[in-house]
Amino acid sequence: MRCPFCGAQDTKVVDSRLHGDGDQVRRRRECTVCKERFTTYEGAELNLPRVVKSDGRRVIFDGRKLRAGIERALEKRPVSTEATDAAINHIMRKLMAGGEAEVSSRKIGELVMDELKGLDQVAFVRFASVYRQFEDVNAFREEIEKLEKQLSPEARRHQLDLLDPEK
Repeated sequence: MRCPFCGAQDTKVVDSRLHGDGDQVRRRRECTVCKERFTTYEGAELNLPRVVKSDGRRVIFDGRKLRAGIERALEKRPVSTEATDAAINHIMRKLMAGGEAEVSSRKIGELVMDELKGLDQVAFVRFASVYRQFEDVNAFREEIEKLEKQLSPEARRHQLDLLDPEK
């Protein structure tokens, strides 16, 4: 690894440890020439499937779009960054584990909704309203009713109420 300070080709690893969910290795390195230390992160380079859009176009999977969509749904909601990152990693692992060369954008949307359903009810309904193109209030109501029937008592305790139970 080239030293980012002096450009020397020779560096040595001083310390290695797992980072994040164990899917990266954090390495402390030292330049043998200038003695400066720096950190690098290594991760497996896995090929994510191409995305088949609803109009038939095929595009390269973009993790930034996935993150942006999830963060938009979670905007101003009490969900930690760690929980958001874990949800994104879970979706990415499912996509890679499938071993498919191509995956429909619809399947990715369903994976996102599955994750959001466990994280935050409001974020789930926000995402679903755009993803499923709700046309009116009745579509929202139907989705909320389905959500309330599906949630386990454990999941309900971890979420803020979607609708005020007093009304």
